[in-house]
Amino acid sequence: MAPKHRLYTPEIAEEILERLEDGEGLSAICALEGMPSQGAVRHWVQTDHDGFAARYARARERGLEKHADEIIEIADTARDSDSASAARVRVDARKWILSKLLPKQYGDKINLEHSGEVAMTDVPDDQLDKRLKALMAQAGGGDQS
Repeated sequence: MAPKHRLYTPEIAEEILERLEDGEGLSAICALEGMPSQGAVRHWVQTDHDGFAARYARARERGLEKHADEIIEIADTARDSDSASAARVRVDARKWILSKLLPKQYGDKINLEHSGEVAMTDVPDDQLDKRLKALMAQAGGGDQS
């Protein structure tokens, strides 16, 4: 097997991006013959080689969107209790990944409401420090110097 390399080529970069958009994982892509190592691809992202970072981020997001579409497909194809159990695991894995990597679209929604007024007062720094130390001591983590 040929050694893994860091050599960037536009053709290899495009193939990686297309495969990511199709929902393939980076580890699976980099395991293919002729593909660079995961470290090399991450290096391209970190150094934004040839504008690769933004294109990589878009490709990863599109690949994750494909997983979102697969959730419905997986759930709809489960026919018996065994396949339903396996489908549940596959769906849950995709939902978890989506909630962590695309939290704005797929994360838990938290509604914060506030009623009343917020009073802004000018409290001297030394009083704030004293109050903070007292609260920290009360919580058991304060430095009482």
